Amino acid sequence: MDSTSLIPSASKEELVREYVGKSLHDVPCPAVVLDISKLRKNCTDMLETTTELTRLQIGDGPGPANIVVSTVVEAENIVPLLLEYKSKGRAVNILYSFPLTSGVVDRLSKVSTALGPNGISLMIDHPSQLRSVAAIHEKTNIPPLIFIKIDMGGHRAGVIPGTETCSLLISSVITLAKRNVCILHGLYSHAGHSYSSNSQTAALDYLRHEFEALLITSEEVHSVAVTKMPLVLSVGATPTSSAIRNLLLPSTSSEGLNEISALKATMGAIRDVGCEIEIHAGVYPMLDMQQLATHALPEDLLSWSSVAITILAEIASLYPPRGKSDSPEALITAGSLALGREPCKAYPGWGIVSPWNRTSFALPNTGPEGYSGWQISRISQEHGILTNPGKNDSELSIGQRVRVWPNHACIAGAGYGWYLIVDESRTGKEDEIIDVWVRWRGW
Repeated sequence: MDSTSLIPSASKEELVREYVGKSLHDVPCPAVVLDISKLRKNCTDMLETTTELTRLQIGDGPGPANIVVSTVVEAENIVPLLLEYKSKGRAVNILYSFPLTSGVVDRLSKVSTALGPNGISLMIDHPSQLRSVAAIHEKTNIPPLIFIKIDMGGHRAGVIPGTETCSLLISSVITLAKRNVCILHGLYSHAGHSYSSNSQTAALDYLRHEFEALLITSEEVHSVAVTKMPLVLSVGATPTSSAIRNLLLPSTSSEGLNEISALKATMGAIRDVGCEIEIHAGVYPMLDMQQLATHALPEDLLSWSSVAITILAEIASLYPPRGKSDSPEALITAGSLALGREPCKAYPGWGIVSPWNRTSFALPNTGPEGYSGWQISRISQEHGILTNPGKNDSELSIGQRVRVWPNHACIAGAGYGWYLIVDESRTGKEDEIIDVWVRWRGW
């Protein structure tokens, strides 16, 4: 039994009846609000999770529909959409991106059976995990595609290239592939430490290091396999996958030109050995404060106006002289459960108040690192404390609605059963809810 029946989702039909047509000023708080006009633009510019958002990311063209998921429940819920695409002649695949464990074999086997040959990819970073790969093949008689996860410095998951464990893993996967138990599809990296980037050049440098780590490992794969089997080299955390767009932009510095030249050379070397390049990413459709802080793209392409997610909250109380140097503070109805407890390197807070519903207040003219207006400086379970360290922001009033830009969209969004959808391109109706997207819950 898959967990979709054990963790029931809210009824989309009931939610639509309850919310669509209402204003953001008339719904319970806290709530997640997504601006579909920004989501659509961010996805279009690039070409965390719901069926509707997946459609935006995959697009309507004839090309393959490849999905990366981090939980089995996401894989289970996305199967109907992929079967829809498959019926229209598109190749489909789900990559379960967490290193494989025995506890998910039964559920992933059902996903594999539903999608058919080449429908599921598995992530491996240790030889012992191949027992679970073999178990899935035994249950389905379908050889799953395999990505070997490479640790290129983030030390979250993956095998370190050039190590004895990496060599053993490569030879073990190839041995299993020769028995038609699996198909070695590619190598995968995730430069999570690229979130420390603070410039386009730094993000490009992390991207190049991702490619280099996979290129080196692909050479060992080809050596062990004797023949040059086609491999997909899949790279990208959101900062690095965003940064690749810089290849199409004019560089304004010699440092940037040098980094772009080095990256192009590495990508050329990958093509020369017969490997395919794939870029994967996560939160680019929504964006958040962590992404703005990386400065992975020029400000006209990555700015406050690009952030599609906000947390709707209400001012519950005011404490005018309570802050440092008698600066004001306020209490809002969104704490750690509503926002997540994810830091942002650019500033010490947990979210920044957007200018929405605040008279004569525009988008900030600096990045998060220079922002000194209303921000969430302290959080507990249900309480968020706003401070105004620069004492230069607009006044707030009890009962006023505010929308907060979260530090990390993935974590902030995880606390909610559904997302309220608005379209800020609808002049005069920017705050009207036009749809409700039900979030897949559980693991």
